[in-house]
Amino acid sequence: MERNKKALIGLILISLIVFSLAPYFSVSAQTCNPNTLVPVKYGQRGKAVRNAQACLIEAGYDIPTGATGYYGSQTRKAVKEFYADWYGKWHGNRLDSKGIAQLKSMLTKAAASQKPTTGVKKFSSKEEFKNYLKKTKALARYLGWGLALERARELPAVEASPMAVPLTITEAVLPERISETTVQVPGIDEPDIVKTDGWEIYFSPGRSWPIWREPIIIEIPSYPYKAPKTKLIKAFPPTDLALDSEIEKSGDLLLTKNILVIFSGKDIAGYDISNPKNPEKKWEIKLEEKNSIVTSRFYKDKIYLVTKSLIDEIHPCPIKPLIIEGKPLTIECQEIYHPVLPVPVDVTFSAMILDPISGKIEKKISFVGSSENSVVYMSENAIYITYSYYESIFKFYSKFLKERCQDLIPNWFLEKLEKLEGYNISEEAKLSELQTILEKYESSLTKDERLKVENELENRMADYYKEEKRELEKTGIIKIGLEKFEITASGNVPGSPLNQFALDEYKENLRIAVTVGRRFGWISGRESANDVYVLDKNLKVIGSVKDLGLTERIYSVRFIEEKGYLVTFRETDPFYVLDLSNPQKPELKGELKIPGYSSYLHPITKDKILGIGKEDWKVKISLFDVSQAENPKELDKYILDESWSDILKTHHAFLLDKKHEIFFLPGSEGGYVFSYKNDKLGLIKAISQISARRAVYINDYLYIIGDNKITVLDEINWEKVKELNLE
Repeated sequence: MERNKKALIGLILISLIVFSLAPYFSVSAQTCNPNTLVPVKYGQRGKAVRNAQACLIEAGYDIPTGATGYYGSQTRKAVKEFYADWYGKWHGNRLDSKGIAQLKSMLTKAAASQKPTTGVKKFSSKEEFKNYLKKTKALARYLGWGLALERARELPAVEASPMAVPLTITEAVLPERISETTVQVPGIDEPDIVKTDGWEIYFSPGRSWPIWREPIIIEIPSYPYKAPKTKLIKAFPPTDLALDSEIEKSGDLLLTKNILVIFSGKDIAGYDISNPKNPEKKWEIKLEEKNSIVTSRFYKDKIYLVTKSLIDEIHPCPIKPLIIEGKPLTIECQEIYHPVLPVPVDVTFSAMILDPISGKIEKKISFVGSSENSVVYMSENAIYITYSYYESIFKFYSKFLKERCQDLIPNWFLEKLEKLEGYNISEEAKLSELQTILEKYESSLTKDERLKVENELENRMADYYKEEKRELEKTGIIKIGLEKFEITASGNVPGSPLNQFALDEYKENLRIAVTVGRRFGWISGRESANDVYVLDKNLKVIGSVKDLGLTERIYSVRFIEEKGYLVTFRETDPFYVLDLSNPQKPELKGELKIPGYSSYLHPITKDKILGIGKEDWKVKISLFDVSQAENPKELDKYILDESWSDILKTHHAFLLDKKHEIFFLPGSEGGYVFSYKNDKLGLIKAISQISARRAVYINDYLYIIGDNKITVLDEINWEKVKELNLE
């Protein structure tokens, strides 16, 4: 009786884990057993054929109908391709003893190479790419990523950096002070809707809407939609403020020498703007259908471009992301990298070096990933791309059963788990085999037994997940060295990063901040945590700080040399100060809890950090003193009567002018200029009736740029100098 009861409890335990996967894994799934491979031929049926088909599929040779047990035309094609790769021409009518020996050798090598769960390698063929997609498709459905639902959504185009201004005008006649786009890494420019060279302002507004001020609008008049254009505006001196010309295209901008590059949805174009009154298109690149721009950077006179191509499951490669001078840029299957561990993917990313003068692509590299879970960060040495994946779900649960549920599971069940772990079969197949075992006993369960065990398991799994969550949820990192533009390292950390600011390279080490435990909503009592990891130049973890802000998630991050600053949030805003001076032993030094949260952190001085976020649904500005890492303080705060600022979405909307000790932020009601003199936050100027987007300074003039107009302020007395209507 006791033995039978334990068997039933064990059945319920695994049922709860696996039965929810039933729609995604067929119980009749055939797995490959290399040791029982025997020669088979065209027209043959039976288990031997089914096993041979499964092994061919495992080796990367596609059989669309799967392992059916019948050697038909699809199997003949797969055998033909298999022989062609190692032997030469073959009719495909027979898988003979020589082929069996080679197939066993391939599978043995593949099994050995699958031990690492990180790293990338190239696809060997289109068929291997398609087989990879088949393996990962079921994982995507199971993990609830919903990739297909998001495919139509565009990723925001990249964020910007300080702009090099190597113009033909001599420095002697240039204005003395010219602001640059607010960026993450000094010297690496990022595209934005506003650029300036000191003489002209280049502005690409979005769709312009009328600004309503009355609290109630009874009748809304109809306004015709006007397609936005990029405006070239004579800016300096401000008394000459005027619209020089317009370019029909609009989008994010990069400026280099006398070329203005516009990233406009489905195309990229370079314009010669040496004569601002008559810009001339020099080159244009079209994006193929199902391709889009992810991000870009400008560094040392070159544009580093990242695109994404939606994967066609039938014809995943070659891909043709761009059309240059009427000819497609083709990337062959054998040029595309993929993670060694199969992970759900929906796009192929391509990183390229683009010459902004000629519009030519100089170098390229491609890899598959997830568009919804990738972050791109660029330093002076490398581009880092992250992708999300999960370690073996089967191993995670198997370990849980063996370590936490031995009193519930009989010995025979543990023995079966051990054997199943040792099989050289896919994750999907292992879960399928496990389900097959369970179904034999399902009919003997009672409702009372199920109710009791469900509660027991829920509590045990919640405790187990708190301790082991870092072993399940991972972020892979690919490092592309700029010197040779090739993958130089790969690694992984637990959890997932928030955005590009969650990564930072310093003295050849990479620091990355992640939140762990935000996924897997079906695990009751799960507890999120936030970690910071330090990785060496080979992307191996050498140090970490863990469990910051339990039950919360990261809202903002900033790494500044040997210090790190994090904000997590749930109900209060813990502001953390980290000491990263010893990469092997990073430490949490100080913590400050205040209401609300900061979603963007900006260093004002070495010891002062500005935080911009929200509190009680209003925009909040905080000034932090971090001179004593062990005791961070909020020196001052200001609650702005605004519910939104573009800075909450992009750091490009922020402008700091250290000379006058002020900063600018746009709001939904206008533009705001704040002082931070004497460690006090003060609103010194507000400009209403402007749909403010950005601000730039040229000498001692502040240009507040809105979709509808530009207002120029004298930074000495804050009087209005000039306005230009853009509507």
